[in-house]
Amino acid sequence: MSDFAEAPHDLRPAIVICAWDADETGWDPIEDLSGEPWSPPGARTVPVAADTPEALALTLSGHLGEGRCRALLLVGRTHRSSGFRLQMRAENRTLNGIERLTADGPGLARATAPAAEIVRALQEAGLTADASSDAEEDAGSYLLYRVLAALPDGANTPSVGLLRASAEQGDAAVQRAVKTAAEAMTRRMSPLPRQRSF
Repeated sequence: MSDFAEAPHDLRPAIVICAWDADETGWDPIEDLSGEPWSPPGARTVPVAADTPEALALTLSGHLGEGRCRALLLVGRTHRSSGFRLQMRAENRTLNGIERLTADGPGLARATAPAAEIVRALQEAGLTADASSDAEEDAGSYLLYRVLAALPDGANTPSVGLLRASAEQGDAAVQRAVKTAAEAMTRRMSPLPRQRSF
């Protein structure tokens, strides 16, 4: 049973949050003994656990294809910044970063998350943050491209972003950054229609 089927009457739009590296301890969606994941105001978090990049790409695209999911935030690390970095695009590359992933896909895919709003929110929260068009050669960039390339065309394009934290950032800072970014992404989301077929 999907996370969406478990809450058929929950009219909050969903945001999927996924830390793709199984060794990442910075993001933990479960804050207390309730077992319920943290959720931003007006939205519902669907946590997705780490897996192989190929399996994750299918899982994440599947969630975004469920009409209730309006956003995806990928969470990982960067070696190119001392703070937090929002990656704004991904290249058509295989996991090794050498070959094209698809012969007929676009060379670049641009993240759809509101970059300026997210960076501003992070900075207002006292975190060092910037946005960059530099794609890092890792599973995060691979996933970002795969998910963006699979999005259907249309007016209701989900908000998709990739937030990176430097190795120096501890778990508490990562938790705060993920929550701040998720809140910025979901701030303008409207409730789901009362009657909708999925």
